[in-house]
Amino acid sequence: MKKKLRIGILFGGRSGEHEVSLLSAASILKAIDKKKYEVVPIGITKDGHWVTASDAHALLAGKQAPENPRLAGNPANTPTAAVLQRGEAVIIPPVPADSLQPLQLSATSEIATARRALHLDVIFPVLHGTFGEDGTIQGLFELADIAYVGSGVLGSAAGMDKAAMKKLFAAAGLPQTPWISLLRSEWRANPRACTRKIEAALKYPVFVKPANLGSSVGISKVHDRSELAAAMDEAASFDRKLVIEQGVGGQGAKPRELEVAVLGNDSPEASVVGEIIPGAEFYDYEAKYLSDASVPIIPAKLTASESKQIRQMAIEAFKACDCAGLARVDFLMEPAAKGKKNSKKPRIYLNEINTLPGFTSISMYPKLWEASGLPYKQLIDRLIQLAIERHQEKQETTFSRS
Repeated sequence: MKKKLRIGILFGGRSGEHEVSLLSAASILKAIDKKKYEVVPIGITKDGHWVTASDAHALLAGKQAPENPRLAGNPANTPTAAVLQRGEAVIIPPVPADSLQPLQLSATSEIATARRALHLDVIFPVLHGTFGEDGTIQGLFELADIAYVGSGVLGSAAGMDKAAMKKLFAAAGLPQTPWISLLRSEWRANPRACTRKIEAALKYPVFVKPANLGSSVGISKVHDRSELAAAMDEAASFDRKLVIEQGVGGQGAKPRELEVAVLGNDSPEASVVGEIIPGAEFYDYEAKYLSDASVPIIPAKLTASESKQIRQMAIEAFKACDCAGLARVDFLMEPAAKGKKNSKKPRIYLNEINTLPGFTSISMYPKLWEASGLPYKQLIDRLIQLAIERHQEKQETTFSRS
């Protein structure tokens, strides 16, 4: 009988997208093929505790984690990467420098028993936002030398930092709306100078965003100068780096919001194009998760050439950021000019890439693949296989001269 792969589903985390992560993980745990995989839920509480088994299920159910979760051993002398590979619950030390030291275990210790019982073949991180899709947890997986779903350290970091992402898009020649980046320290030191810089480069309306966050947390649409300071302060509360983008379509016009799901490693594929009709002025956090007013249209009503162009741009964006596994790529399309004959074709702009998109069964990423002929359960299988393939390919790399 073929041995089941042991899959760790990692969720929760310390970011502002903690609750979104719980929704995604619960959906995966419900859908994943239990005949094919042995599943180990691994939760991270908002204060950084790592918990497994019933404590992780309690976290999914929205219950408070116990004051003293079942820990594998003393975090002060347990190497972080070794604990992660075994799938044990642990509080990660702030500086895991001693992770490079060999682990000494007695044959009768609880940790030794857990090591035999809880080896993991693949980690499926469903950690949206900071500390989950920004390259930090991916670095830990690399230290543990364990296969994991999704982009590596560089792809994750580039996909998270909107300013770095946009520079990579520009280097690849991909069209974007005008934008600038400012530091929180610059804004707080001289808001008037920053306002002048923004208005010299961009036209209202503009969107003010924290560079490193997702799910539209901290994002504001600014119609004129009177709304700018509050938006900058809001974004600055979430990150030290701020991105300000010029809106597409101008005042009083909403662009079309289009999305493509990308799947693969070195030879990625793009799904059909989908469209979101936001229930709010733009597709903010509430419109995404707290309201049913937003309407997804899959596939989007586009010409064949528009669809082909957008899907190709999605693949190019995926490659530009050195992504792997999965990503959702978002676009903005100018609203069609009304009542004008022989008007120019609406321009299409690349907005951003999301390397760990929402993954509930009704999230856009799985829905786009379902519409492309790949159902949710099979999509999970494919992502696990891509993680294994990428890890195996990495074994061909030599890391030392001896």
